[in-house]
Amino acid sequence: MGFDESYAAAAARWPAGTTPVDVPTSWGRTHVLAAGPGGAPVVLLLHGDGATATAWAGVAAVLAGRFRVLAPDQPGNPGRSTATRPFRSTADLTAWLAELVAALDVGPVHLVGHSAGAHLALSAALGGSPAPASLSLLDPTACFAGFRPRYLLRALPTLVRPTPAGIRRFLAWETGGRTLDPAWSDVYVRGATEVARTPIVRTRRPSRPRLAELTTPTLVLVAGRSQAHDPTRVARGARSLPAATVVELPTASHHTIPVLDAGEIAAAVGDQVARSTPTPR
Repeated sequence: MGFDESYAAAAARWPAGTTPVDVPTSWGRTHVLAAGPGGAPVVLLLHGDGATATAWAGVAAVLAGRFRVLAPDQPGNPGRSTATRPFRSTADLTAWLAELVAALDVGPVHLVGHSAGAHLALSAALGGSPAPASLSLLDPTACFAGFRPRYLLRALPTLVRPTPAGIRRFLAWETGGRTLDPAWSDVYVRGATEVARTPIVRTRRPSRPRLAELTTPTLVLVAGRSQAHDPTRVARGARSLPAATVVELPTASHHTIPVLDAGEIAAAVGDQVARSTPTPR
């Protein structure tokens, strides 16, 4: 089985009725998995670096009963999108996201992001384009705390010279040995070892004064066992936001999200979306 077949197997775990949509942008054709009723509030799921839209299968299975759920493969990452030019900065990423939302023509969206996807969602909200109806940040990196040095040391070999065995060892270490979904793991490992990708965009934490300006309703889910950063520092920084709800997932680690504990994650995100959606008159 190659990457394409692995991706198809993982995408098949999305809820019945899911359809793929290809959206043209100036950064490349963006492949989007779409589920849920048209006309419902729109939830846009942004995966972490090196992952794909397939990671959201469990979360989408819950959310698609109430919301229109859209999950893109970020161009330049493994997945079914194509990149015509590389992202070189966070500003490039937010420009792509703005183009994608405009092309989808679905109105205000509720942005949900994991890891680097959370940084992208937060950056988009701080930049004002697209103006999200709400944010849900899942164990966000480079938002409220820096990476732990030991995490970077463990991750570096998987980036410089990735091997299937090395990546699986890294995931087993970070997740504390929790069993990940085999379909997701296979896509992640094959994506890292079989698919060419553009360079990773370096991210910076927003300044405290800039974070203090954020008025978008924001949910922050903190992985209590995250090895990527200090969960306590992440939670403390998130609570400084003017309109934040902070929830700890005590048994989650950085790389179990969003695959494991999907029901709990989806319930928290669904409540956040519902709270932030105006009641029709």
